[in-house]
Amino acid sequence: MRLGIKSVQPLTPIANTTFEPSCQWHCAVAVETAQKSKSTRAPSKCKRLVVDTKEDCHKRPLSRLSKRWKEYHGSKGWEGLLDPLDDGLRSEIMRYGSFVDAAYQSFDFDPSSPTYATCRYARNSILERAGINGSGYRVTKSLHATSSIPMPHWIGKMGVRSSWIGYVAVCEDKDEISRLGRRDIVISLRGTATCLEWLENLRGTLTSCPFSNADDVTEENNDSMVESGVLSLYTSSTSTCASLQQSLKDEILRIVQKYNGEPLSITITGHSLGASLAILAAYDIKTTIKHDLHLSVISFGGPRVGNRSFRHNLELQGTKILRIVNSDDLITKVPGILVEDHDDMAHGKRARVAHLPRWVQHHVKDNQWVYANIGHELRLSSRTSLNLNSMNVATCHDLKTYLHLVNGFVTVN
Repeated sequence: MRLGIKSVQPLTPIANTTFEPSCQWHCAVAVETAQKSKSTRAPSKCKRLVVDTKEDCHKRPLSRLSKRWKEYHGSKGWEGLLDPLDDGLRSEIMRYGSFVDAAYQSFDFDPSSPTYATCRYARNSILERAGINGSGYRVTKSLHATSSIPMPHWIGKMGVRSSWIGYVAVCEDKDEISRLGRRDIVISLRGTATCLEWLENLRGTLTSCPFSNADDVTEENNDSMVESGVLSLYTSSTSTCASLQQSLKDEILRIVQKYNGEPLSITITGHSLGASLAILAAYDIKTTIKHDLHLSVISFGGPRVGNRSFRHNLELQGTKILRIVNSDDLITKVPGILVEDHDDMAHGKRARVAHLPRWVQHHVKDNQWVYANIGHELRLSSRTSLNLNSMNVATCHDLKTYLHLVNGFVTVN
């Protein structure tokens, strides 16, 4: 789905302006995608789409979230919510985007730092130190991703195999649980940051997905495949660091058992590499943890991650995936040379790879480069924002660009 969008207000420079989710708790996400200007704030007369006080939030229609949260998390395939973009869904997207931003804010990017590739903050203070105040959530687990690529010792810190990639947080505030309509478990994952993570991203061929449920395997879905590099970061471990897969499954199982009998949801959110890992984690958790809970993915700027059979298995599971896509973001168009047409797959037609000579099609298929688009898309474009002064690859892919586009614009017919 491609959405036309227009600005909510006359456009003005937004250097260092903060866009805040319309939710009960205060969270500021700085937008740094515009070129720097002498002005540090937007004019005070500019209108916002948000309110900052709990009192106002309770008076607004957001109180209906407790009744509509399953719709906002895909129970009806986001039908009627994306075009135009529903304000309640917009608030949820911004809220989970803030959790991803907190993962970035907490990561130590400085290779010269003694704590490089680790979390900068103590686990109990991650959300507050990253700017999310009064969320009602508590971080219960730090998560690490490990590369399987061997590196020589002389590389030093640039060759660090395991790095902090995000966290698990649980809503524990009674008022927030009431507002949400359930106890929510958030898994938040950042994008690519370390040298080895970049190298894993280059491993773009498909490989067999190792955690399909053997009882569910049929002739149609027994060739489920996912990107090699993402799978490596998800399943690899060291003698001192458990795999992301194991850490997630152990923690989710612990939380689900602790709150057994309560309405529960798992929302996995991530940007870039984190978006790919989110889909892989959703598939794995849904396959291995047999509890009655709603699991959804809200991702930003995610690359392709699997083939047609992998997508089919996700759909059979009932896992709901909403991909926020900037049509000007090149990262969302890789890996894979060509992609199967989703409409053809929906109508049961055989896989095809565009209008190319047969020998090219066979080569692409034989070398495992044929990916399938997964999930529902909310598609926006940087070109519609005059505030974004740069159209380079980094700007179009930046999480803050995505949050700016979602929060600062409305969809139109």
